[in-house]
Amino acid sequence: MARSIVTLTTDFGTADPYVGIMKGVILNINPDAEIVDLTHDIRAYDVLEAAYAVAQAYRYFPSRTVHLVVVDPGVGTPRRPLLVSAGTHQFVCPDNGVLSVVFANETEGLTVRAIEASHYYLEPVSNTFHGRDVFAPVAGWLSRRVEVEKFGEPITDYVKYAPPAPKRLNDKLVKGVVIHVDRFGSLRTNITPHDVPEIFGADPKPFKIMAGKAEITNVRSAYAEGAQGELFAIVGSTGFIEISSNRASAAQVVGTGKGTEVGIVLS
Repeated sequence: MARSIVTLTTDFGTADPYVGIMKGVILNINPDAEIVDLTHDIRAYDVLEAAYAVAQAYRYFPSRTVHLVVVDPGVGTPRRPLLVSAGTHQFVCPDNGVLSVVFANETEGLTVRAIEASHYYLEPVSNTFHGRDVFAPVAGWLSRRVEVEKFGEPITDYVKYAPPAPKRLNDKLVKGVVIHVDRFGSLRTNITPHDVPEIFGADPKPFKIMAGKAEITNVRSAYAEGAQGELFAIVGSTGFIEISSNRASAAQVVGTGKGTEVGIVLS
């Protein structure tokens, strides 16, 4: 049998033992599971940040990987636990929109189930730590190839949000937003080269990107192409346009962060 991989994405951080406890629960059920930490540094309660992080990563894992996502501000409320099959991957998460970007990407082969088979849970179930008592046990049993049908019936009324999309206001202005700031200070926008072909086409036109107090007028194809401290636009590995700086934090230089409006002015 192929190895069983479980990825973990949470807003728990690593100062507390919560992540380690969830790993222990999974390994008690499947000692042969290989557990991969995607990230535990999602901002507290930030469902959309987790949605982008998971959507960016899951396709790089082998088929039948189980992705456990616990960013759960509604823990202990009637919100449902979900088991989602998307393509060849499986996800375990709360029903709070944390897979909205995956839902947008996977238009075929998507099945969402409400987890109702409570005999897979770790008893007693705490009202404050469903990551340990609900989601980790289900992920553990899934990694042992328990059939998804045994956990619950398909549903269609699950929570999903439309990820923020850039807007073309006229032939000279595209507006977007910063959706993520990485540890290097690069500002990832929700704008792709397809949204501004005038800049990234065969005959690029002059432009300026307005973000916070900065105006960016250069595009680079690699971070090291920019002068140290220079602000520039670059297409990042996720396919979105980033505002970056060579060996400096663009976020600090620009004085902005996640949620900042970005305007691309074409001339």
